[in-house]
Amino acid sequence: MSEKGFQRNLKDTLVIVSGIPRSGTSLLMQMLNNGGMEILADDIRKPDESNPKGYLELEAIKKLAQDNSCLKNQTGKAVKVISHLLKYLPEEQKYKIIFMNRDMNEIIKSQQKMLNKNEKKYSKELIKAFLKELKHVKQWVKEQPHKEMINLHYKKIIKHPMKAIDKIIQFLGIPLDKEAMRDSIDPRLYRSKIDESENDYINN
Repeated sequence: MSEKGFQRNLKDTLVIVSGIPRSGTSLLMQMLNNGGMEILADDIRKPDESNPKGYLELEAIKKLAQDNSCLKNQTGKAVKVISHLLKYLPEEQKYKIIFMNRDMNEIIKSQQKMLNKNEKKYSKELIKAFLKELKHVKQWVKEQPHKEMINLHYKKIIKHPMKAIDKIIQFLGIPLDKEAMRDSIDPRLYRSKIDESENDYINN
């Protein structure tokens, strides 16, 4: 990115953190928040065993399809919007979307843990449905005016945090506290890893 491009600010842009549930969106919100960015979140959904550092969500987002006024005139901030709700963003604004990706088996495993399920084999139909949604959403974003998107991968953030942080800062074009962002990452919370014996259901 050119120096001129890097110096762009977010005065007319809302930053969206998106992905399928359990893909690492909460981690990314924590990184942005600790890095010095203002976020849109309330304290309705509390931290729990599945996410001890908090979800950093805005409850009104759940009803985005019916009422998206909560996102109007909120530029310069970041908010979490789950992937299937992206199409309900107010059309008159500009957006920078940071899309979190994760091994699909790990996503399913993490979701099952949250629901206190312990199936050893994960539904191929569910995985296919999620993959179809991902493909559709990413294609949709490409076709939308005023929307830019980068992809990050949960595992790569854990393994190479500074590389991911540099990518985020370059994309947003604003100064953030890199050390604080890095300190937000706790590898011990990467608890739904998939070993080879479990990874027979999808090729990533």
